[in-house]
Amino acid sequence: MQKKFGAKKPEIGELSKISDRVTFLYLEHAKLNRVDSAISVVDSQGTVYIPAAIISVLFLGPGVDVTHRAMELMGEAGMSVVWVGEEGVRQYAHGRALNHSSTLLQAQAKLVSNNRSRLKVARKMYQMRFPGIDVSNLTMQQLRGKEGARVRKVYQEQSQKTGVSWSRREYKVDDFEASTPINQALTAAHQALYGLSYSVIVALGASAGLGFVHTGHDLSFVYDFSDLYKAEYSIPIAFEVVKEYGKEDISTHTRYAMRDAFKDGRLIERMVKDLKYLLDVEDQTEVKAVMNLWDDKKGLQKSVSYTHLRAHET
Repeated sequence: MQKKFGAKKPEIGELSKISDRVTFLYLEHAKLNRVDSAISVVDSQGTVYIPAAIISVLFLGPGVDVTHRAMELMGEAGMSVVWVGEEGVRQYAHGRALNHSSTLLQAQAKLVSNNRSRLKVARKMYQMRFPGIDVSNLTMQQLRGKEGARVRKVYQEQSQKTGVSWSRREYKVDDFEASTPINQALTAAHQALYGLSYSVIVALGASAGLGFVHTGHDLSFVYDFSDLYKAEYSIPIAFEVVKEYGKEDISTHTRYAMRDAFKDGRLIERMVKDLKYLLDVEDQTEVKAVMNLWDDKKGLQKSVSYTHLRAHET
């Protein structure tokens, strides 16, 4: 009798149980196919089988070839698929939102279409970034002013900490090389953060364009959301990269540093919770981000890069 892999195909009613668990999985440099109700992942080291029903969001990184049959199974299982750069540092394309749900999108549209609720979310964002400051009576313009002052302070603090010279933020869209090394690093780091933010937003079914502070751009909410993490991730990483490498291949070193910061999946888990908090969507979702591979003998393997994981044939 032929061995079956994975779990049985889920019924439509079962797909709504995503509120119990959201699991992100990142794969790269592999061939994906379908074997029964499992995704087979093949590379030079071997083959593993991932039950489609246990994965909520699949990030497909560089070097992934995926068959039509595999995509068919992902669709049947209600999986959200996002094509990304290495470890999520770019977002190139995505399929349908997770679980076919419009809950987050409806909440976002409702909040952004009312001036009072839009300002409430903007205040909440500011307090998340800079806790301990009372912003309950500030206007949108006042929030932007305070935000600018606090971000400039973060730049100065990182400059003093690393010894990297800092004057002001400058960025030329059509000439990356024209700016200083630290500005190049900041641009590359922020872009990596935008990529991961975009991936999480679209995977969960929210709109990338419905922003609360930023407006008028198809990525307005991506910019809003990414701002929550710049002071903790992209800004200090950019300064550390310039401190260590100077002018040497700033873009590549910065992208790798951001990739490494994303690897443990903790930022993704935090982003999912923060997104729901901002949009006032309450649930008891358990979020698990695994930026590596499923081993069908050992289960989900944490803190192991796929390219270094020993896969096993069953």
